[in-house]
Amino acid sequence: MNTRNILPNYIGNQWRHSSALEHLDVYNPATAEVIGAVPLSPAAEVDQAAQTASKALVEWRRTPPTERVQFLFKLKILLEEHFDAIARTITLECGKTLDESRGELRRAVENVEVACGIPTLMQGYNLEDIAAGIDEMMIRQPVGVCAAIAPFNFPGMIVFWFLPYAIACGNTFIVKPSEKVPLTMQKIFGLLEEIGLPEGVVNLVNGTKETVDAILDHPTIKAVSFVGSTAVAKSVYGRATVNGKRAQCQGGAKNPIIVLPDADMELTQRTVPESAFGCAGQRCLAGSLAITVGEARNWFTNIMVDAAASRVVGNGLHPNVEMGPVITPESKTRIEGLIQKGADEGAKILVDGRNTEISGYDNGYFVRPTLLDDLNPDSEIAQTEIFGPVLSLIHVNTIDDAIALVNSRNYGNMACLYTSSGAAARKFRYEAEIGNIGINLGVAAPMAFFPFSGWKDSFFGDLHGQGQDAVEFFTQKKVVVERW
Repeated sequence: MNTRNILPNYIGNQWRHSSALEHLDVYNPATAEVIGAVPLSPAAEVDQAAQTASKALVEWRRTPPTERVQFLFKLKILLEEHFDAIARTITLECGKTLDESRGELRRAVENVEVACGIPTLMQGYNLEDIAAGIDEMMIRQPVGVCAAIAPFNFPGMIVFWFLPYAIACGNTFIVKPSEKVPLTMQKIFGLLEEIGLPEGVVNLVNGTKETVDAILDHPTIKAVSFVGSTAVAKSVYGRATVNGKRAQCQGGAKNPIIVLPDADMELTQRTVPESAFGCAGQRCLAGSLAITVGEARNWFTNIMVDAAASRVVGNGLHPNVEMGPVITPESKTRIEGLIQKGADEGAKILVDGRNTEISGYDNGYFVRPTLLDDLNPDSEIAQTEIFGPVLSLIHVNTIDDAIALVNSRNYGNMACLYTSSGAAARKFRYEAEIGNIGINLGVAAPMAFFPFSGWKDSFFGDLHGQGQDAVEFFTQKKVVVERW
């Protein structure tokens, strides 16, 4: 393979070709065309990045926060200037629609904006005269070299749950993008290079499991942020923490949406399909399980059948397309297998998205929206994260039944309720054992100044990404007691 097609790493403010002997092709999932190649960087290159970041830490942590955030102000401006080009790259390698890519990138920019407030967010506190002539104070200091291991589904956003907060707090940083979607980070690191950060403050190392393991085992790396499936999140958290690192690991989800009989039908019809089928269902906040209560069953089922059958599927670059492909042919095969699994377990397939053919895109990895009805709550498919455009329906008699069903699941990422009753909404938000709660909306995505929460098997750690949680994660508290 021509090395010009192989993406470089970025270490010490230099683009460097990896010494890796193996590379993976990067595909456009709408066309199956090869759009790049990613090196499987060896542990030695992780070590190089870690050592470079460690050297940069000495001066970077001494740089006043007011000066550190000036780089983020510059980054925000560049992200805005290159907004559409980056969004297009997200669509090319991830498959989602351009509007979805723009929405993702807007969330990334919002995190940069919040991190610009670090001079205030990092403030500690002090108390004079805790005893005669003795003062006490708490200050925050950076953790050290930190790293993020990113997933494929939001190549432009998720790194920004971590990176801007980490460097604004005085840490240095290493990013390992998903090997399925590495092109977006190449563009973003081009902007990071342009803003003139000191050598080694931010670094990029491509790769797969060997690269990840090297990050988790490297003694110089003090904190790790991860987003992915629950099985891998649990493994990453265990390996990172046993090696003495801080870790925040976001896992999978099986997000329920409860629909009460008094729900606003128009609002439900407009927002639930986007929750279930937006981004082809490949997001940790996708509504994948709808629980109707009582008389809501018939009208909700009807509107979801119409929504699933009518959604326009195709290349996300086309303006009329409402849903793009899934990420790989393996994902397509897995999703279609799980649809069949649901049928085998007794569910009725009301809308079948398997064996999808899109004119002009015969090789694309497309699965149309799928609707499964009368799912057995105890079935395997009712508890498995499909990560595709599949919505399963379960019907119960009361809101208490619905909440009990929600709380019986192993996942705890998001749950939403549609109702016109304030009492029902309050009951739900109080009793549901879930980290992100939505009332009359289908995607309860926290703004950048709130933590991206998650409970149970959806999160491993104590402090989440974004906002004040990120500041807590990327700083260490130091308590000083002094007499003069």
